[in-house]
Amino acid sequence: MSVGSHSSVLLEAAVDSLKVRADGVYVDCTFGRGGHSREILARLGRRGRLIALDRDAAAIAARGEIDDKRLQLVHERFSCLREVLRASGVTQADGILLDLGVSSPQLDDAQRGFSFRFDAPLDMRMDTSRGATAAQWLADADEQELREVIRNYGEERFAKQIAGSIVAARARDPVATTRQLARIVAKVVRKGPASQDPATRTFQAIRIHVNQELEELTQVLPQCVDALVPAGRLVAISFHSLEDRIVKRFLREYSQPPRLPRRLPLRAAELPLPLLKLVGRAQHPTADEVAANPRARSAVMRVAERTGGT
Repeated sequence: MSVGSHSSVLLEAAVDSLKVRADGVYVDCTFGRGGHSREILARLGRRGRLIALDRDAAAIAARGEIDDKRLQLVHERFSCLREVLRASGVTQADGILLDLGVSSPQLDDAQRGFSFRFDAPLDMRMDTSRGATAAQWLADADEQELREVIRNYGEERFAKQIAGSIVAARARDPVATTRQLARIVAKVVRKGPASQDPATRTFQAIRIHVNQELEELTQVLPQCVDALVPAGRLVAISFHSLEDRIVKRFLREYSQPPRLPRRLPLRAAELPLPLLKLVGRAQHPTADEVAANPRARSAVMRVAERTGGT
């Protein structure tokens, strides 16, 4: 489904994996432009309920296109899932969806400052109502912090040179626009594959840091497990290796039985269950989906089911 300029990645596969029950309660932790939420609502009955979160005010404004009393949309980070559910009077959910990363509308809106394709203010905040902009962070961070963020979150091998160039450039003028930053990076990064701009990894790294994306993900995953009913599904779609690594390790850890003292006299039937059961293998978009939406190329979807373990 394409909603405005945004095509929801792995739409059918993700919602199929939730195994939506007509009277169930579901959570879309990343509403975006409502593509996944629309599909969940289409499968819910009259008594079903969907709670959707997004920290982007533009995404919240897009709710006007969905006139459905079963949908409750909350302007909040998904790391606040526990508080949102409690305030909504929900104790447990039948399924939770995480569609991670930046959305096409955010990338395509020049004024948001996510993309080097436009010359615009360096903002990069998913929630423009709070926190420091990318330009403010670039002005305040020391060279070591710049280097570590670009290396760790962008997996950029020229991080040291880029950090040094940013520090030298800001001594002359503030690095305030996307075009300025892209030019600084282009001067020190050897041109990579024709399909990738030299600034790609640096922009990704700064965006991840400004929005604390990996910290948000690390915080929400245990909350998802706590919120799910037995047999409830967790579906997570990642778009780069750092996100997918966190999801993969978390699901693997939580799908293992709890560690018990050695030589504890327990029968096999008495061993505690793990909290999660992995469902199938990681899924990727089809060739047709990638052809229709090239940004889907890197997507990886992982699914797990809550057990009765405690």
